[in-house]
Amino acid sequence: MNLRLVALLLAVGVIAAIALSPARRRGQDPVAGGIGTTSAVTAADERPGTAVAGERPDGRAAPAEAVATNTSPSGSSIGSIGAASTEPASGPGTAGGTDTATAIAAAADATVAAAPTTPPAATSAPDLPARPEEIAFAPLAYEPPASADFRHVLPDGTVVYLAPSHEFPLVNLTITFKGGASLDPADVPGLASMTARMVREGGSRTLAPAELDETLDFLATQASVTANEFFTTAVMNCLVSTFDESLVIFLDLLRTPRFDADRLETAKARTLEALKRRNDDASSILAREWKRLLYGEHFEAAEPTAASVAAFDRDRLAEMHALIFRPGNAIVSVSGDFEVPEMLATLERAFAGWERGGPVADPAVPTAVLEPGLYHVPKDIPQGKVILGSRSIRRDDPDAIPLLLLNEILGAGGFTSRLMQQVRSNEGLAYSVRSTIVPRVDYPGDFRAGFESKNATVALATKIVLDEIRRIRTEPVTDEELETARQGLIETFPRQFESKPQMLRVFVNDEWTKRPADFWKTFRAKVEAVTKEDLLRVAKAHLDPDAMAILVVGDWDPIAAGDIDKRASMADFFGGEVRHLPLRDPLTLEPAAPAE
Repeated sequence: MNLRLVALLLAVGVIAAIALSPARRRGQDPVAGGIGTTSAVTAADERPGTAVAGERPDGRAAPAEAVATNTSPSGSSIGSIGAASTEPASGPGTAGGTDTATAIAAAADATVAAAPTTPPAATSAPDLPARPEEIAFAPLAYEPPASADFRHVLPDGTVVYLAPSHEFPLVNLTITFKGGASLDPADVPGLASMTARMVREGGSRTLAPAELDETLDFLATQASVTANEFFTTAVMNCLVSTFDESLVIFLDLLRTPRFDADRLETAKARTLEALKRRNDDASSILAREWKRLLYGEHFEAAEPTAASVAAFDRDRLAEMHALIFRPGNAIVSVSGDFEVPEMLATLERAFAGWERGGPVADPAVPTAVLEPGLYHVPKDIPQGKVILGSRSIRRDDPDAIPLLLLNEILGAGGFTSRLMQQVRSNEGLAYSVRSTIVPRVDYPGDFRAGFESKNATVALATKIVLDEIRRIRTEPVTDEELETARQGLIETFPRQFESKPQMLRVFVNDEWTKRPADFWKTFRAKVEAVTKEDLLRVAKAHLDPDAMAILVVGDWDPIAAGDIDKRASMADFFGGEVRHLPLRDPLTLEPAAPAE
């Protein structure tokens, strides 16, 4: 439609609305008493870059409410199109004292004149590749931080890692003590974990449990103490303004815990309730029995029972506390809003008088040997859960990095891994399947592949996983697979140090486990240096299907029969010989009585 005609129709409508307005019927100017319309519009139109009514400075259409009125700097509203009239009102039915037709034509001419006659020049886009995979990225330039730049030693010999960070007024303090479940007596598994829990929940020498909780809440301070297999970790997060007061309370808690009797009984009752439910989930059964096959009578395979929970008393907790909680068995790390000299002085004062002691012994080495074979634990579920694997390597084994890359290709690389492609994408037998290498520092860890599948396809999925392990031992990986695995490790490498607390956790772990000082500096170069021949060599050395065990939790009869197309059955493995392990009683871990 002709632009002049559009403007003409618009002007007719506006002028008609003005003529019918209450103010116009009374012979009054609708903008009387406001800012002068001529000066307001003229001044706006003469400023460089000022928008025409109904248009933003960037040339885009303004919202409807912005088109209806313009607001002056003083806050007065001005009719944007009515402002085109420059004559004072002279009576009803007039438009600023001008003939109506003349006013309409003038308004149309003004609108047409104000409209842009040529479109703005288009901004040329930068040249882009035809496809996303053709985009070239500059090499990742990242150097890992050096632990020596953050390491300090207090006068008493306590190692401290400090990483100031002034983004937020917060402080995060972590004390990592050596030893956890590795220190549990054989007859009282779970003692280290309960000790850590009661250090936090059982109050301190100066504060009863409830008073301690209320005080920490008032200070907006979070405190926790937990233990895993190898370490016990105490963490405090607080505001910088309450750090000194919070630190006094926190260290009093660690040094002289109260082990309140009522809180201990509550914790024991909760633990017993958790033990009663540990057979509810087949995944927990699978993990428990796998550790027993791997490690035998060893702390890694030990779990608390009703009897060991009953043995938790204040004296036992105090003995474990004295063994773990001492400066000579600890490394401190602090990140947050502080200055290094002041923090060192604060920690020196705080640790003064705490008997230093020394580090606990290294974890015991397991003596059990995994016996290859097919194992089954009964559980009436519609999907079988499977782990298959063997003992593997130590963390600092020379083959560790090549084996890490190999595992990325085999089953740890998500949707690019062979196991995921074959078991999930091509066959649709499992939602998730992956392989994992879990090395240990002091003794060999394990390699495992795991999945769950409906009962009839457990055997087929197991066969495919084993076939892929055999294939990766006999055929070199492709160049594309190797490069994808390399880049996966290299490009994600900075995540190890993505935050100050995370960085300090790496440094503390490295110091406790005596990782080589140049490990992180040389890691990516070692990854780049791995060849297809290296991967084939380590696959043959460390992945032997004949030395693996297969553990299945589920309903055996439908699992053993295999799939309807007879592509696989459980008789295909280890000559069909299966060892049926009993489902253990959740409280005693003794073989449970058969269900009637």
